[in-house]
Amino acid sequence: MPNDEALMPYISSLNIACGYHAGSEDIMHQTVVLAMRHGVAIGAHPSFPDREHFGRKNLQYSTAEIFDMVSDQLQILSVITKRNGGEMVHVKPHGALYNMAAADKTLATAIAKAVHDFNPALLLFGLAGSQLIAAGLAVGLRTVNEVFADRSYQVDGSLTPRSLAGALINDSKQATRQVLQMIEQSMVTTLDGREIPITAETVCLHGDGLHAVDHAKEIRSALEKRSIRIIAPSVPCH
Repeated sequence: MPNDEALMPYISSLNIACGYHAGSEDIMHQTVVLAMRHGVAIGAHPSFPDREHFGRKNLQYSTAEIFDMVSDQLQILSVITKRNGGEMVHVKPHGALYNMAAADKTLATAIAKAVHDFNPALLLFGLAGSQLIAAGLAVGLRTVNEVFADRSYQVDGSLTPRSLAGALINDSKQATRQVLQMIEQSMVTTLDGREIPITAETVCLHGDGLHAVDHAKEIRSALEKRSIRIIAPSVPCH
């Protein structure tokens, strides 16, 4: 992704594709090195094995298959990270796997168990208030409620599907307003104009977004002006 290096100075954590929907061993190596150079926390971004649709198409697998595919991707990135002297600290499912797990308790549990069995010290990132967060807590993981700067929300707290108009937030000022509302007010305005409560512990920006770098610069500047510290969830806050 052309934005990866440009984003590094503005972020505190990143999620690295593990080869199933994107990436390769060489790209993972390069990204781990970049992250370590910038002091950015490294996370695995497991997905469905779907390079054709960039992991953004809903697919059906058994819980055993989900467990195995997540475990395999964690192993792939962990080996590369350790080889470079780094440490993998969190896991965030990607795309359709993430969104399906937000609503499906059985799927969420399979993912959470795979993460816990691989390394119970890993943090699990999930859509704020979702089944994935609940499943992570149930198996004993530390979870991180994630909110989105560049996506709009539905009334039930889910993300607006990409197939619908207004799903993506392309204006950096609008993205910044949404982030500030979620952090400072614990609320988000949905696509239809209603306000719903939300818990913001980490903010996601999609690195493949056309406006990702502009969003990152604008959001970080706004947070710093308000003396809001930007640190990875894996770093103790004092």
